[in-house]
Amino acid sequence: MTSPLAALFLREWRVARRIGGSGAMGVVFFLTLVAIIPFAVGPDPNLLARIGPAILWIAALLATLLCLDRLFQADAEDGSLDLFPLAETPLELAVLIKCAAHWAATGLPLIIAAPFFGLMLQQERMALAGIVATLLVGTPALTLIGAIGAAATVTVRRGGLLMALLVLPLAIPVLIFGVSAAEAASGAATPFFAPFAILCAITLAALALCPFAAAAALRYLGE
Repeated sequence: MTSPLAALFLREWRVARRIGGSGAMGVVFFLTLVAIIPFAVGPDPNLLARIGPAILWIAALLATLLCLDRLFQADAEDGSLDLFPLAETPLELAVLIKCAAHWAATGLPLIIAAPFFGLMLQQERMALAGIVATLLVGTPALTLIGAIGAAATVTVRRGGLLMALLVLPLAIPVLIFGVSAAEAASGAATPFFAPFAILCAITLAALALCPFAAAAALRYLGE
């Protein structure tokens, strides 16, 4: 590949597939959470259909957090993280490319699997379409927000729990409007466009701000 950014994307995508942040692990964890919820709340189809979007969104959030702690860890272990600030490519852009590759390797499989898992929760066709649309828009924001926590805890051994504590409060707005839009698509009284537009705005704001925050954390830890 002639483009450094394309080469970086391909490298990060391959690394994300090999290490602990693989998409298969996220999908299996996603399936496990969706499968055990009916045992806790009961097999009532009406209840499962009502809370299905929230269950799928919470499972997607936790599965995303499960895969994020290794976003910068492999680079820190092999020393390549120290070379990123010395490259011609801005560190913020490198962080954005890493997040894009990580989302393609871990977030995209969750979105593809969501309709099939939604059938386990008695979701109708329109509800499944709304869940897929909201996850497609919202999961990039979860990855970008998680990059801040991953950058802040890159030097901490087994910092996955600390990263989750840092990221979860920031991810709550994404969860709220993602669930609201998904429930609206399933026939709720609230309109679909309003929460979906806010979810899109949150993702755009994360796209504009989170790479700079994560790059600043990496620079601070490298000093």
